[in-house]
Amino acid sequence: MTTTTATASGTHTATPALPTEDAHLALRPLPAGQARITGGFWALRQERNGRDAIRSGYRQLEAAGNFRNLRIAAGDEQGEAVGPIFMDSDVTKWLEAVAWEYGRAPADDLLELQREVTALYGRAQADDGYLDSVQQVRGAGERYTDLEWSHELYCAGHLYQAAVAQHRATGDTGLLEIATENADHLVRTFGDGTAPDGTPKLHDIDGHPVVETGLVELYRETGTRAYLDLAHWFVDARGHGIIERAGGEPTYFSDRVPAREATTVEGHAVRAVYLAAGAVDVAIETGDTELLAASERQFADMQATKAFITGGLGARWDWEAFGDPYELPTDRGYAETCAAIGGIQWAWRLLLATGKPVYADAIERLLYNAFLPGVSLAGTEYFYVNPLQHRDAAHRDENRSPAHGRRGWFDCACCPPNIMRTFASLDGYLATTTDGGLQVHQYATADLGPVRVETGYPHDGRVVVTVTEDGPLALGLRIPAWSDTTTVTGAGGEADPAPGTLHVVEREWTAGDTVELRFDTTPHRYVADPRIDAARGQVAIERGPLVYAVEQADQQGFTVDDLTVDATAPITEERRDDLLDGVVTLRVSGSAPAQHEQPAWPYRRLDEPGGAGRAGHATIVVDAADPGDATTGLEAGSPVTATAVPYYAWANRGAAPMRVWLPLQR
Repeated sequence: MTTTTATASGTHTATPALPTEDAHLALRPLPAGQARITGGFWALRQERNGRDAIRSGYRQLEAAGNFRNLRIAAGDEQGEAVGPIFMDSDVTKWLEAVAWEYGRAPADDLLELQREVTALYGRAQADDGYLDSVQQVRGAGERYTDLEWSHELYCAGHLYQAAVAQHRATGDTGLLEIATENADHLVRTFGDGTAPDGTPKLHDIDGHPVVETGLVELYRETGTRAYLDLAHWFVDARGHGIIERAGGEPTYFSDRVPAREATTVEGHAVRAVYLAAGAVDVAIETGDTELLAASERQFADMQATKAFITGGLGARWDWEAFGDPYELPTDRGYAETCAAIGGIQWAWRLLLATGKPVYADAIERLLYNAFLPGVSLAGTEYFYVNPLQHRDAAHRDENRSPAHGRRGWFDCACCPPNIMRTFASLDGYLATTTDGGLQVHQYATADLGPVRVETGYPHDGRVVVTVTEDGPLALGLRIPAWSDTTTVTGAGGEADPAPGTLHVVEREWTAGDTVELRFDTTPHRYVADPRIDAARGQVAIERGPLVYAVEQADQQGFTVDDLTVDATAPITEERRDDLLDGVVTLRVSGSAPAQHEQPAWPYRRLDEPGGAGRAGHATIVVDAADPGDATTGLEAGSPVTATAVPYYAWANRGAAPMRVWLPLQR
């Protein structure tokens, strides 16, 4: 097929989730073009993402063989497909990033890349709309015969999201035409009733959800109700044994319990949160209150029992899965970057549906502490997993291990283009609107239609909001749950709103009126629920919205794993503009031996004095500054001061030892 284009507009676009006028919502995304990050913390990250990451992504996809798979499917080249079965999804996530970035910062080269790859998709698509390059090349004509693993509908979902982004951001219709032909093919193939040839439609679901969100967004863009109906069918089809009958393990595939009956998230973390986001999309557009209530219940249980202090999701390396309640290991926690992104998407949809500030708080935690650690400060190296503790040389046999440091790409490269599209569309997550109202949820230096925001957030708790238009406006300002005391001053007087609320100032405004917020960024130590075994007897430190970590690069004379900290000593702050793009470091009192015990048997009786261990259990002592120098004996811990940096910035000076949870002195 051909890929026709319209004149590219290059206007900045709203969030990728753009509900219809008839959707059942408490809040709406800002209109297209109304939200734009203009400076500060996030602007720097967006600049590097657009200038370096997205453009290098094209080269990475070429080197990894993603484009070649499409060329083989199109008949442009001969050969065998390479890489995982879901290689097309990496391309479409990248295409989505290109589109949002073009809307943010129009550039001719981006438009050329977009059109080149879109045309390649058009040539690869089958006459009946089917499109999955790896399956087309490897599958010998077979389709949908192994859906629990083949990711055919997963790839379709990402195609739809990219097509919608392209149409909204550039005006091009090429990928949208490809996507609608593919979606029409799915409508003819899946669900209840009969196909055009008179045979029953397939009662089957994909092992990896995301087609649900893609179909709903395609419905929102085109008005084709059949896409929404099919998304609703896919959501409700789960939990009824489809995958189990095909030989799959239902928990892993989010198929053990129907979505509207589930009380928690389980199985593969990314699959679970993508499905949840799609379920909320369906609930928003259909008014399905039962489905929405179930999703809120699942999110609340996830936050209470299955989220790391960073907001990270997914406890287990095995099967990239959620674990049992309170199973949140520090050094082997998985917390995949894609799961954080899916969590943001889910929380955003719940915020739109309900208006509850708890979801905006969750988005903030996920953004700063679960999503952002997954990419280097330079923007072009990535973490797939984000544990809360790293020991030197741990897990070096695993390609995705942080022990290797951040990497430019992965054999399973789902995370890098996912990060790219999130940065490029981040403006849309800052604020919402209602009739006569504007609600600011995330604080960044930005233009938000009737207001302008200026701030040094997240390192500085001062935010100034300037109204830019005359007239009435109900200005809503999220008061973060972490801020014990917040002052709001300016037009409308002075207030001291409660944490975790939306503070609304409603009045007749004059352009130039300002409201100043001052959040309490005092550092605090946190302890975990005692059922979280891995963190028992330890503390984590937060300052404002940021979780902190102690990284070896900042310590002298002791190793991170030997550190114990004082639970009561003051924590001091230091602004370091010369470090890690500018951070506030924290100095924490504690103790650590210059030499540490390494007994032959690392256990002792509780009533036995600490030290050498029982007779016959030899002990050596290792110089903490030089672990290669081992002698006999033991030196007691000495007072030390440890320096902590924001967790998101760790491993930008090499993947040295690091920990978020710090053992307490005894």
